Amino acid sequence: MKICLIVDDYLPDSIKVGGKMMHELGVEFVKRGHEVSVVTPKTDLEKPYSITEIERINVCLFRSGAVKNVGKVQRAVNETLLSHNAWKAFRKYFKENPHDLIIYYSPSIFWGPLVKKLKKLWNAPAYLVLRDLFPQWAIDIKLMRSGSVIAKYFHYFERINYDAADMIGLMSAKNLKWFEKKMQTNKQLEVLYNWAAGEPASSDKNHYRLKYGLEDKVVYFYGGNIGQAHDMMNIVRLARNIEHEIKAHFVLVGRGDEVEIVRAAIKEFQLKNITLLPAVSQDEYKTMLAEFDIGLFSLHKEHTTHNFPGKLLGYMVERKPILGSINPGNDLQSVVENANAGLITINGDDDTFAANALRLLNEETLRVTMGKNAKQLHHDSFSVETAANKILHFYEESKNRNS
Repeated sequence: MKICLIVDDYLPDSIKVGGKMMHELGVEFVKRGHEVSVVTPKTDLEKPYSITEIERINVCLFRSGAVKNVGKVQRAVNETLLSHNAWKAFRKYFKENPHDLIIYYSPSIFWGPLVKKLKKLWNAPAYLVLRDLFPQWAIDIKLMRSGSVIAKYFHYFERINYDAADMIGLMSAKNLKWFEKKMQTNKQLEVLYNWAAGEPASSDKNHYRLKYGLEDKVVYFYGGNIGQAHDMMNIVRLARNIEHEIKAHFVLVGRGDEVEIVRAAIKEFQLKNITLLPAVSQDEYKTMLAEFDIGLFSLHKEHTTHNFPGKLLGYMVERKPILGSINPGNDLQSVVENANAGLITINGDDDTFAANALRLLNEETLRVTMGKNAKQLHHDSFSVETAANKILHFYEESKNRNS
């Protein structure tokens, strides 16, 4: 079978979890004997398109304006053009290379027009891996106003994106319920957890500790988007609340629109227990994570949707206990705590967040036990094999219905 993956960010240049997840999914399909192509933009391409190969996956690159780490207006314009630019670059290739299944990843919300054309051209079903309920989360945290012109613009393309799908895989049961109620769609829906391949990184256990003077510390590691959706001041407050614990240290690695806010807070409060580092490659990220002790995450308390941050995948694979703070109602708490894989609290309950952090700081046996359980949770629910099985089951069901 020929499978087409569509994503707005991909390896080897990507530092985002979406690019990594889609690559690992493609590798899993190749292992099972399928032929995989990936359609993805590239900003520094000299010609309109290029086709290369990574781990036996055909990577179809088309020239595009930047859609990551740029201003909001520029990003909106460039993302709006994604489908147009991909079709313009690869129309001939698409016509000469029909595929049997389309899998597209959101964010971005702007793949709908391309997917609709490919479905018609190939008579192929489409599976939407829906990770980001945008623009709703941006409305929740007051980045845009509900009912505004810009919100209506994004909602218009969001609806096209959903309409193109035959099946939509959401990352949590609570998100599925929210989607059913809010969108009132007749589309097939299912829970499709985030996924990751299961091989932990090798590490000498001391390279980064020596580099940053952390040899005698218990390190809380946060990696990924340092942005508004994650309420980074929540983590700064945690660091302040346990500042008296000389063994505790926070390492934050990534980029995003709250990096300077965090940097300013570190300076204002003279925090010696936070090391803020720029984004690194996927390989370096995994090596760094393997060396530290606790996987840390935060979600903004105003979210009405219920995300499972992709960074948790790496924490699970590397056997790290999970320390988190979530928005009210998020079922991530029950998933992690029922597996005894970490300690989760509601954003705003600073005392419990700090108490959980101190418990993991002071109980090494608990860290080890929860780390092992996190790895088992990954194996049971968040493996790439599980995700591939679900998507291929959808394909077989779709084929049977149409036969």
